[in-house]
Amino acid sequence: MSSQPGRDQTEDGGLSRGRHETKDERADRRWGELMQEIRVAQTGVQILFGFLLTVVFTTRFPELPATDRTIYIVTVSLGAAATGALIGPVSFHRLVAGRRIKPHAVVWASRLTFIGLLLLLATLASALLLILRVATEDSYVPWLVGGLVAWYLICWYVLPLWVRRRYTNVKGNSENED
Repeated sequence: MSSQPGRDQTEDGGLSRGRHETKDERADRRWGELMQEIRVAQTGVQILFGFLLTVVFTTRFPELPATDRTIYIVTVSLGAAATGALIGPVSFHRLVAGRRIKPHAVVWASRLTFIGLLLLLATLASALLLILRVATEDSYVPWLVGGLVAWYLICWYVLPLWVRRRYTNVKGNSENED
């Protein structure tokens, strides 16, 4: 038996960390966690995308300059792509369910989610650029959008990657396995 809670003896007598779960149990847990994460992102991208779809039907839309219309088209396209990538894991799961390949499904769904988050970042940046250009014609708008994109990058990628690197030892083992 282990001398410390949450740790097991390894074959060489050392202590290992972990959750004591089988490959399938880990895949089930990671799938559930991924679905919870996706729910948050899906809600945001779907609300944003729905709003963007209505903009073209407003009375002011025909008055927009060509540049703003182009930004709008790019924004809607990015929103559609983000929506597809973030809903993709649900369809992926449905099509592979019962095939005993959940560990592989988790990997691919995770990749789709990562791509979806990148597309969501691009959608937000493009939407902010459009909205702020319409709201004001000041030259600081690109700088403001750039600052907000930098903030998203810090929150969504830089900080998590820093924490992952900081709390993962040289052998690639985390202090607390996920």
